[in-house]
Amino acid sequence: MKAVAFLEQGEIEVLQYQELDNPPLGNDEILVKVKACAVNYLDIHARRDRPEIKQKLEETGTPHILGSDIAGEIADISGNQPHLKIGDRILLAPCIPCGVCSDCVRGYENLCDTQELLGFQTNGGYAEYVKAPAKNAIPITDTLSFIEASALPIAYLTAWHMLITRAQLSAGDDILILGSGGSVGSAGLQIAKLVGARIFATASTQEKLERAKQHGADVTINYKDVDFSEVILEETNGRGVDVVLEHVGAATWEQSISSLAKNGRLVSCGVTTGNIGEINIRKMYQKQLTIMGSALGTTKELRQLVHLAEQRRLIPIIDSTLPLKHAAKAHQLLESRRNFGKVCLIP
Repeated sequence: MKAVAFLEQGEIEVLQYQELDNPPLGNDEILVKVKACAVNYLDIHARRDRPEIKQKLEETGTPHILGSDIAGEIADISGNQPHLKIGDRILLAPCIPCGVCSDCVRGYENLCDTQELLGFQTNGGYAEYVKAPAKNAIPITDTLSFIEASALPIAYLTAWHMLITRAQLSAGDDILILGSGGSVGSAGLQIAKLVGARIFATASTQEKLERAKQHGADVTINYKDVDFSEVILEETNGRGVDVVLEHVGAATWEQSISSLAKNGRLVSCGVTTGNIGEINIRKMYQKQLTIMGSALGTTKELRQLVHLAEQRRLIPIIDSTLPLKHAAKAHQLLESRRNFGKVCLIP
């Protein structure tokens, strides 16, 4: 099969379009003919320096294939899987939990300490074929294209878990979405609009701000020009917003907290600008703020997203699609932050 893989971590040049063997199936696994694989910033971190990937490369001595967002058709099946058949259109849930720990048993597989992620601890979808546990297959109908389906697992699932499950965003809430042009930010835009919230969105260019308005933002802010917390307070008559979707980290942490109203909730899923942020504890308890973390989501939530997308109540935002052999260009798009929405690869 054709695949994009690398034998050592580094810059974009380590990505090589090459011929590799089809992955052999283990017990209760499926072989998927990849029709679309979306690109995530996690892929870039994995390519550059994530220690988990370095360890895998050292232990196996074989090329690593990225790609966690995978949609395609079942090409082969191992074991008795009466609910699946060859040719089925599916989306793969990206998380492979242990299934037996207390978190998994309670349905919180995204908290599993030994979980693996397709394309991270395992080989992924930057290839013509990928193998995965049969239980990770989620059927999709013809109403959802493979490209749209591939946009859902990481970004949309992360944003859904952040806003719906963790922050409990509801109609009438005011929400601030940082980096609205990125994968999680643009997904958050659509989810917040679906809920009926008033949306404040930040971005770095006028073009992205205009795109954010097209996808539901009520107020847009260029974070390079102003302190966005001051704009938030001005636009809300000093009140602030009920929810902040934060995935930037140290560079925006103080402004994000300053943007919160009393009883406000900040939910964070990322730290692209640094892990350490300070907080005024007195202001936190006086305003009764809630600061919470969020990581990925559950298969149940992903099935909800698939249902909404198939109903066309949620239409994934796709920035561009590229042939698999141009995976390096896809990484360049994300690294330069020129994309608005998902970038997808087509084998």
